Amino acid sequence: MKLKDLISTSFEMLRTHRLRSFLTILGIVIGVMTIIAILSLIQGLNITVERQIQSLGSNTIFVQKYSWRTGRMDIEEIAKRKDLTLEDAWAIAKLPYIDKVAPHKYYNIGTLTYQGKVVKQIEIIGSTSDLQYTANYSVEVGRFINEEDYYHKQQVCCIGGYIVDNLFYNEDPIGKHLTIGGKRFIVIGTLARKGSFLGQPQDNIIIIPLSTFEKIFPKPTGYQAVFQGLSIQVLPKKTQHLEKVIDQIRELLRRRRGLSYNDPDDFGINTQETLREIYQNITRVAFIVMIGVATISLLVGGIGIMNIMLVAVVERTKEIGIRKAIGASTRSILYQFLIEAVILSTIGGILGIILGIGIAKLVSAATPLPAATPIWTVILGISFSAAVGIFFGIYPANRAAQLDPIQALRYE
Repeated sequence: MKLKDLISTSFEMLRTHRLRSFLTILGIVIGVMTIIAILSLIQGLNITVERQIQSLGSNTIFVQKYSWRTGRMDIEEIAKRKDLTLEDAWAIAKLPYIDKVAPHKYYNIGTLTYQGKVVKQIEIIGSTSDLQYTANYSVEVGRFINEEDYYHKQQVCCIGGYIVDNLFYNEDPIGKHLTIGGKRFIVIGTLARKGSFLGQPQDNIIIIPLSTFEKIFPKPTGYQAVFQGLSIQVLPKKTQHLEKVIDQIRELLRRRRGLSYNDPDDFGINTQETLREIYQNITRVAFIVMIGVATISLLVGGIGIMNIMLVAVVERTKEIGIRKAIGASTRSILYQFLIEAVILSTIGGILGIILGIGIAKLVSAATPLPAATPIWTVILGISFSAAVGIFFGIYPANRAAQLDPIQALRYE
């Protein structure tokens, strides 16, 4: 029998037992649906997180009192470390291969009011003019803070899009006054919107000169200094390798902080790659859970297919005997049952893919989670389901192929 005849016969058998076929493939549907839905959500999240990491500034190095990591940090130990200083920042700026250096501090002022309007969760960042390059800020209207603002401790500020939208709706904010920390600041520029980063809004900020910041806000101490102390953003020249620049900064800071060769670093040097590693560690857990759930579902689905195919072999014993008596080869019988098993599991896989994409889109529409289904996940889903059909169909197909035609014809 030709291949197309085998496929046609297989579809005919599946149509004859529609309900049984549908119930048989449920396990495959659930397994593939789980894989596609979770992979689509993870892929969508990957794209979004990568864009957000890039928005921090290409190749920017973040020098802080602590290293970014998952899990628990020893805050007590970190709090005892020496604070980073402006002198550290200026020393880093003198290293070769450094393009821009922006020391900065931040302070959460909570609410900000303007003519009766209120915005909440506002953060003040005190820095220098180079922050617009190291943190990838774009000015929408007006200008960014400059060196003159820093050296003369000017009370000027650049505000984020969230503040523009909520305090200056239909009003030009440039030249207007805001009261920050009890001082009047003139708005000199507005920042292009950056959206949120890992769920944290980035447009609720006000940037002022670092010298003005230090004059207004108290110096953080103890645990507060861990996260609100001076941090330094460094942008290397594009032609230099990041690792080489990091080594130079580490060597400089160790020397300035008097560390001996066997002392561990008492500061952290973080990069975009650090963030990617943290994110990958988090998603790896979700991926392992997905593999576990999908494997169990596919195993159950595969066993279901094998059971139904064994039942089919028993039901069609006389048919097998007749076909063998009129010349059907052992290979032909084996292929027929194997193709039926593969078609069953592949149909389950296709249904699983459609449902998985649908679920991912529903989740994406109902929550902030994005979804993306690359073509390789569809190919993976179909390949998995077909492989399950081959693996669990080979035994019943072989059993049918090995039936003795005389005994099969006598079977009642």
